[in-house]
Amino acid sequence: MKKYEIMYIVKASLDDDQFQKVADRLNSTITENGGTIDKFDDWGVKDFAYEIDHMKKGHYAVINATANNAGVAEFQRMAHISNNVIRIMVLKTEDEKK
Repeated sequence: MKKYEIMYIVKASLDDDQFQKVADRLNSTITENGGTIDKFDDWGVKDFAYEIDHMKKGHYAVINATANNAGVAEFQRMAHISNNVIRIMVLKTEDEKK
């Protein structure tokens, strides 16, 4: 199991309940594959530096997770096929890079 920091951006047009459903569905892919969500940080709606797909704002979320390769791969697959997720970034934490 490795430690990851995952940031994803969801459409700002979703209300809080819809955002929570998207976040729960994405986060559950980590736990269903044997990983854990160590920290979930909801940054809220922020302005983009530039327009993405004709949108100027997005709802940012950051999670710190301990997961295996299968869990991260499934997370990325689910995020890419979701119409509500605009962008995703997965990074290994500094401890894992050494």
